[in-house]
Amino acid sequence: MSLDRLRVNRRHFLVGASATLGVLALRGYPVLAAAAAHFTHGVASGDPLADRVILWTRVLPGSGTADGLDVAWEIAADESFQQVISSGTVITDSSRDYTVKVDAAGLSPATQYFYRFSAHGVYSVTGRTRTLPDAGVESLRLAVLSCSNYPQGYFNVYKEVANRPCDAVLHLGDYIYEYAEGGYANPVMLELGRNVQPVNEIVSIEDYRMRYGLYRTDADLQAAHQNHPFICVWDDHEITNNTWQTGAQNHNEGEGPFDARRLAAIQAYYEWLPIRDQGTVEEGIIYRSFEFGDLATLIMLDTRLVGRDEQLTHDMNIDTLRSRLANDQRSIMGTTQESWLAGELMRSARAGKPWQIVGQQLLMGKLFPPQVSDDELDPIQREAILAGRYGMLRNRGRQGLPLNLDAWDGYPANRSRVLEAFREHANNVIVLAGDTHSSWAFDLHADDNEIVAVEF
Repeated sequence: MSLDRLRVNRRHFLVGASATLGVLALRGYPVLAAAAAHFTHGVASGDPLADRVILWTRVLPGSGTADGLDVAWEIAADESFQQVISSGTVITDSSRDYTVKVDAAGLSPATQYFYRFSAHGVYSVTGRTRTLPDAGVESLRLAVLSCSNYPQGYFNVYKEVANRPCDAVLHLGDYIYEYAEGGYANPVMLELGRNVQPVNEIVSIEDYRMRYGLYRTDADLQAAHQNHPFICVWDDHEITNNTWQTGAQNHNEGEGPFDARRLAAIQAYYEWLPIRDQGTVEEGIIYRSFEFGDLATLIMLDTRLVGRDEQLTHDMNIDTLRSRLANDQRSIMGTTQESWLAGELMRSARAGKPWQIVGQQLLMGKLFPPQVSDDELDPIQREAILAGRYGMLRNRGRQGLPLNLDAWDGYPANRSRVLEAFREHANNVIVLAGDTHSSWAFDLHADDNEIVAVEF
């Protein structure tokens, strides 16, 4: 569906272009100007508010340049920069990988702006951004993305987003992947030279920075950032697969302390994404909200790092697994964030906003395999339809177990409380999720089966 139809208004919410970027890649579109020698990774904006927006770039210092580098920035009402609204100079250095982030304030609501950077007389490309409205909003158009894996294919969806109108781009996580060369990759893309850097699995701050740098050389990703403000949250692959608060499925012996890896990943994320810093790297707080005038509140959650308990697994004894699933103390988001979410819903509804949009990483809808008997499908059908996973799906269906314990299905008590908060505190809730590399639409039911939200 066209992005032109991905819009919210007072009567309905249509979602058709939520793009899971699991099969994407690089082509050499000439989106960078002559300044590419110094601003190789383009420009970006993000976390827009009614009066401010984050501006981002990375500058490559010339040979012989001292570690500290002055970078000038300016934001204007016109593309020719005859009407400069604000400007300044910041210093960047190797401690932040020569990235630059500016919180450009003093802007007008619902207004398009142009921005650029310069260093040593060399200018970046010009970026375009937009502030959020503060009133009088009839509709909202969002582009929703997740799961962009460099060695899987071309980043064509980013190109489409770059070329179409929207109020903001939501990236729901897995902006990068951590695997070593050849891991979770499309063999065709590897033959075409779509390889990751560094070639090892990323663990250190230098590794994470290099992987972000690789992704941000992609011309289509650069164009999307150049043309629209992004609102981002991480999922697991910005750190490593199936992360929880204190560990991860893909953090193995020999990779050092998990906490060191987590801090390195968070620091690189803060450096390379146009996100407004909230506290310290150690705190790692990214849940936050955005107001789209009197129409909607966008609430972005962290269901991955800040308060998540370790995932359960299907390898457990069935009775043990069922008992732990029933434990109402297990959390996917932590008690502090859960209370914050309820407060944000209440505040938005009391302000008279008809829509509360929750952007987060994982499927909230219930996903249980069907209870299929062996005689309902012949062997050829089983293999063709279920690609050899029939036995696993059949057993989980018969046992009444959810398909994915890493998603909200693995934290049913926490989900029940959140759905009850939707019913008690909100007006109309839309949940947006990424992670699964597939498309879904759910009615979200409270424990008494009342529909309290929809999910895409």
